[in-house]
Amino acid sequence: MGGILFASYNGFAALAALVIPLLAMAVGLKVTHLINLCCGGLGLISFYFIQDPALLWLPMIGVGIAWASILSIPYALLSNALPAARMGVYMGIFNFFIVIPQLLAASVLGVILNTFFDGQPIFALIMGGCFMILSGISVLFVSNQSRLA
Repeated sequence: MGGILFASYNGFAALAALVIPLLAMAVGLKVTHLINLCCGGLGLISFYFIQDPALLWLPMIGVGIAWASILSIPYALLSNALPAARMGVYMGIFNFFIVIPQLLAASVLGVILNTFFDGQPIFALIMGGCFMILSGISVLFVSNQSRLA
């Protein structure tokens, strides 16, 4: 079942990647990312409520939409604010802010689950969904006008 779910969210991500540019032209990059991350967050949270394993592919629609957005919109937002001559350096630094939270989550998520959620992994999905929605909201506060020297 895990393989089917991973394949389905990647398929939905590929389809979403075709629609994201159209949505971005209509409502802008930040609102597009907010919408997409909320789809993903709600998808992750909905795992808690699904009783029939045959329906577990449904949340992967939202997860796939969010994944397509995560792989594109932050870089588009950042590239609009960077000087072309230093783009590679700043994109490399930006990747630290992707890897470090992943390492932190891998290091402490098990402890958090055992301490606060009796070792129930479903609550990691709920936390991830909540944080995905919060990150979508937070992108609205990103400035469009900063250009680094």
